[in-house]
Amino acid sequence: MTSLCRAEGRKDIINTKEIGLSLLLDLFFILKAIIMIQVLAIYFLFLILIFHPSCKGQESPSAKENIKERTQNNKVKNKPSDYDPYFAETQSITKSFGPTNITRNVLQDKNGDYWLATWEGIIKYDGKVFTNYTNKDSLRRHRVFTLLEDKIGNLWFGTIGGGIYFYDGVTFTNFTKKDGLTHDGVLCFYEDKKGNIWIGTQAGINRYDGKNFEQFIIDGGTNNNDINAIVEDNKGELWIGTKGKAFIFDGKNFNTITYDNNTPFTNVRTIIKDKKGNMWLGGNDGLRCYQNNTFTKVSNEFTGYIYEDSKGSIWTSTTVNGDIQNWVLNRYDAYLLPLELIKPNAIKPEVGMLFGIVEDTDGDIWFGNVRGVGRYDGKDFEYFKEN
Repeated sequence: MTSLCRAEGRKDIINTKEIGLSLLLDLFFILKAIIMIQVLAIYFLFLILIFHPSCKGQESPSAKENIKERTQNNKVKNKPSDYDPYFAETQSITKSFGPTNITRNVLQDKNGDYWLATWEGIIKYDGKVFTNYTNKDSLRRHRVFTLLEDKIGNLWFGTIGGGIYFYDGVTFTNFTKKDGLTHDGVLCFYEDKKGNIWIGTQAGINRYDGKNFEQFIIDGGTNNNDINAIVEDNKGELWIGTKGKAFIFDGKNFNTITYDNNTPFTNVRTIIKDKKGNMWLGGNDGLRCYQNNTFTKVSNEFTGYIYEDSKGSIWTSTTVNGDIQNWVLNRYDAYLLPLELIKPNAIKPEVGMLFGIVEDTDGDIWFGNVRGVGRYDGKDFEYFKEN
């Protein structure tokens, strides 16, 4: 009995030791597993920090898109400050065909190259290739509305919202409100007899003397400072066409121009001085010529542009029967006759507006329209379209 009890006691002791050892082993493996899990967790956290920077440093494209596009009308709310919604984006620098969007003005420089102010940017045509300088020189993406070559040969380009680009043949320099412009929407240029550059903007006038932009504001509100045209007459006074009225600036005062019983002009879009010194105005009040101290009505049609060619003929772009969607390129060959009897030659009807008429050294007439640029050689029209 005693030996049997001792044997059973030893058995109990052995079983207890085995159970304790088993528990220790289980605890060891549990602790090891916990440590491995912690190590793996730290490792994965490290990978996340390495490959997924915090949102303060760099957001994913989708996150940025969601922030920008979270608007009621599905339009981008946070547009860049340089955003021009009407700029016609293109990628090409050179191509064999012309612009396919609005061309507002055209000039031929002293070297014989053609420069176009277009919704696609600044474009030069050398007779073979059209080069987009807005793309080539990474200029700001704004519509180009007007241009001028000064007496020295520098080129001035006026944009809508991007101020002025001045080009000396090598470098483009950008002038904006920060430099003294009254507004970054530039609609017209004029160089006076003294070499000053006059700049018509959407909010006033600047005179640039080579160093500074002097500002001029016309009384009468916003429309009177939305400047469409500036031209110097034989007296040295400036004729100014605005979205409001028309004015003569004598160096001190802006005096309202009137016709027919002191009726003020409205929305004068274009003014020229012809070779005889007569002043021509076009806009809401039709086409009128000022000669011998009197305004004579030439046409009742809305007139968007006036140009005198080397032969003394007057070219105009006007509406047809008051229809703003239908225009015609006109030429007045016999304007030396009594103006009341002048009838224009309708050279070419156009669907949509006509802009920027100019004659080149070959006697061809260039003009802009809503689909690009055209040239008339006296017989045929060419529109420089892609084949």
